[in-house]
This record gives sequence, C-alpha cells and structure tokens, in this order.
Amino acid sequence: MKSIKILDKELSRRDLLIGAGITAIAASVPGFASKADALGGPTEKWPWPYVKLDPQKTADIAYNEWYRVYCGAAVINSIFSQLREKVGEPYKSFPIDAFIFLEGGVSGWGTICGANAGPNIVTNVIIGPRTSGSEDGMRMGSELMQHYSETAMPTYTPKEPKFTGAMPKTVANSPLCHVSVGKWMKAANKDLGSPDRRDRCARLTAAMAFQTVMLLNQWKDGKYQTKGIIPAMNYGIQSQHNCTDCHGDKVPSPPAKKA
Repeated sequence: MKSIKILDKELSRRDLLIGAGITAIAASVPGFASKADALGGPTEKWPWPYVKLDPQKTADIAYNEWYRVYCGAAVINSIFSQLREKVGEPYKSFPIDAFIFLEGGVSGWGTICGANAGPNIVTNVIIGPRTSGSEDGMRMGSELMQHYSETAMPTYTPKEPKFTGAMPKTVANSPLCHVSVGKWMKAANKDLGSPDRRDRCARLTAAMAFQTVMLLNQWKDGKYQTKGIIPAMNYGIQSQHNCTDCHGDKVPSPPAKKA
C-alpha cells in the first residue's frame, strides 16, 4: 500500500481515507465533532452553506435516485449532489450513498420513512440543530413530516415514469414507512414487490425532495415561518399525532405533572 509523508508522519492511503470519513461524519452527526477533534481530525463549520435550488429539478433527480439508493439517500443525494457542484466543500466530502440504510423504514424495519429521515438530515445540516442556537432545522424537519403525514401522496408525476399505470393517492396520517406503504398497498391492492408500489415510493420521495427545497428556498430568502410542531411539547412525551392507529388502548403516556 502506497504512503505519503505529511509533517514527518508517514500516512498510508487507508489512513487518509479513514480521516476523510471521520471528517464527513463529524460534520453531519450531532456531538461527533468534538470527538473527531480529539482524534486529530479537522471538522467543517456547521451549519453548512446553502444556495437556492430548483424544486422541480431536485424532484426529478430524487425520483431517478430512488431506483438506485431508495428513499432516504435519494432525497439527500438530490440536494447535496447539486450543492457539490454549486458550493463544493463540505458537500463533496459528505458520504451521501451511505444513507441507503434508510430504505424500508431504516434497514427494512418499517419505522421512520426514509423520505422523512432524509429531509431531516438535510435541514439539520444546512440550517443547524437546536444545539446551534436555532430550532428552525428541527422544526422544518417536523413540518416536512407533518406534510408527509397529512398530504394525499404521491403528488409528483415524473416526466418519464418507469411505471405508467394508474397511481392511487393515499393519506398516511403517519411518518412511518410501515403505515404509509401499508395503507397505499391496501388502497391499490398491490403487493410490496410490484412495480406500482416501487414507483409510488419513488414518486413520494420526489415529492418530499421538492417540498424540502421549497422550504429551504424560503428560509434562504428570510421568509420561512415554520409550521413545525414538536409533538413532545404538546403531549409531554415524544410521540406521533396518531398513536391509536397502531397502539389501541396500549398507548404509553407520561406521568401526570406534579402540582
């Protein structure tokens, strides 16, 4: 394995790749930056710079990316791939394909839909999390999850669809992959592996990429006023707005507040 010498220290190609990976992760994961610094790895300033993008172009990219890396990574890639060209670093170092694990509600477990998780990663990287002094990144993520849950999806129609049959729309009333896909499958009478269902998820992913960029553009113009509601602030516990869809009479509740 070839190596190079930097400041009298010999580094292998493997060392350099590991260092680059640590830098990218440190810039995108809360609480990791200080650990990366302790390891001697440089970190970029956070949040990251943003320039306005075309929502329609972004949606088109996300639709096609779904067929390569699925929902979560497709949303991230549709936005960050453009920012790699328009801004450069730190987006060029961000491991966008690594987020393929968001597919199927995180590694196929049917939990948070990647079309929700992807936008939350994007908004928190660009706007910043609560620890940066601004709650807009988190609240925008919450608003996007509300949009996903309350809107008859998919709202996006591809210019060159990979499936050309009828495409029913359903309201998930949930940010969960299992509930969202399950309701659509029941309405469409299609199984999980059908080309209909696959294209439905690709279109839904594109719709969420479109909505994410639309809100980011408003934020860039200084016109964004969040509609995002953090459920824990309403219910006293982290929750969805529709617990009874799955839990019935077994919904966990927080203890009553002491007087």
